[in-house]
Amino acid sequence: MSQSKPSCKLISSTGSYHGKQGFDYQSAISAETVGAKALCMHMLTIPPGARANAHMHENHETSIYVLSGEGAMWYGDNLEEHMVAKAGDFIYIPAGVPHLPYNPSETEPVIAVLARTDPNEQESVVLLPQLDNLR
Repeated sequence: MSQSKPSCKLISSTGSYHGKQGFDYQSAISAETVGAKALCMHMLTIPPGARANAHMHENHETSIYVLSGEGAMWYGDNLEEHMVAKAGDFIYIPAGVPHLPYNPSETEPVIAVLARTDPNEQESVVLLPQLDNLR
């Protein structure tokens, strides 16, 4: 039996999924959508005032590019570190680093493109409920 030859794919995302992190993601590139082997990429809109559940991606790195708005994130073992990212900024999150992103604006959404070295949309998400009330 022969395997099919890998080919380029165009995704016109119309679907979304609700992540364990508490946000809705626009489906794009993943193992689920195109059979990706080493990366997942999707778009995230964080509504005004919304925040994620504290979590980490156990063995996978994450990169984020903020398209519009201004988001913020607590991160570190006890969410002791803080950063603010605005449109045009890139964020790097190493594997295994707890983080809790949120939108400090009460009026404007944050829109970002996320890429992770885990091809599965949710497999490497580890919720950290013990950190949720620290921030």
